[in-house]
Amino acid sequence: MRQQPQQYDDDDGRVICNMDVPGMRWHDRSVRRERFARRFAPASQGDQMTRSEARRFTWYAMLSGVLIASVFAATWLLFILFCTQVWFK
Repeated sequence: MRQQPQQYDDDDGRVICNMDVPGMRWHDRSVRRERFARRFAPASQGDQMTRSEARRFTWYAMLSGVLIASVFAATWLLFILFCTQVWFK
């Protein structure tokens, strides 16, 4: 009788490391082609953003980048002021 593989409670079935390597005897190119075709299939028209949505998305992305850069710059400036005015005196 064949022993059943042990089932774990936290196993969700995802692959951590794909062992389908070219050159190995179990390598199957058709499976890889099917996955590639599914992943990069053309998106449906419902997924496309309009020009105004794309512009707004770009504006908010740039705004968040400027905000993050300004927070880092202000932190660096406060650190320099602390060093020169308090720490090194």
